[in-house]
Amino acid sequence: MNKPFTGKVALVTGGSRGLGAATVRLLAEQGADVAFTYASSDEQAKAVVEEVRGKGAKAVALKTDQADMGRAPALIDDVVAHFGGLDILVNNAAISVEQGRTVDDPDADTTALDLMHATNYLGVIATIRAASRVLRTGGRIITVSSGLGSRVGVPGLADYSATKSGVERYTMGVARDLGHRGITANVVEAGLMESGMEPPDAETLKALLSSLSLQRMGHPDEIAAAIVFLASPAASYITGAVLDAHGGYNA
Repeated sequence: MNKPFTGKVALVTGGSRGLGAATVRLLAEQGADVAFTYASSDEQAKAVVEEVRGKGAKAVALKTDQADMGRAPALIDDVVAHFGGLDILVNNAAISVEQGRTVDDPDADTTALDLMHATNYLGVIATIRAASRVLRTGGRIITVSSGLGSRVGVPGLADYSATKSGVERYTMGVARDLGHRGITANVVEAGLMESGMEPPDAETLKALLSSLSLQRMGHPDEIAAAIVFLASPAASYITGAVLDAHGGYNA
């Protein structure tokens, strides 16, 4: 079996379920030692670790709160302590709240929205900053975004879309900042899928599905394949790019 990531160390944030877990499995299957973070799902995290180790690969689950930016340096230190270095960072962890509520809704939970901005935007920045100091030459940074990062499409998604658009632009800047070290930084815009995140309300979901060229939900394995491609040697000359894996939302 081809294992292009043999000898590489990867960190996947939000890796206990959905897209994160699919990415952990695929990286491990292809030879990487994989650390992943999770916030609360202890049993799910344990199950992913046991599954990966049962196939002869190495994995460790690290519990953390991405919304707390101050935890990022300790997280990276833990990964290096476990595996001796870091080659691949996949920024997958994110939350979705208050879907469908417009910005003028007086009943919107602004505390929850602020937490989403802290998790999806500021937390990603903190993790990239901490990881950039230890990433080895030729490393990879892949930030998971959404089709909503470039096209909102329906009302009630302004805050979520802003977090995704923000990390996309930040990742473009990272590509410029770290290119001299041979480190690439790219974005995967994921589409609607069974991911473990809170789904949109039924009306919003129907509108989003009807806007896709493929008009179906994606599977986490399909998006994980795009992420792992950008982490692979085959993508060594790709940086500052956005790879759409959302069923043709922008077509």
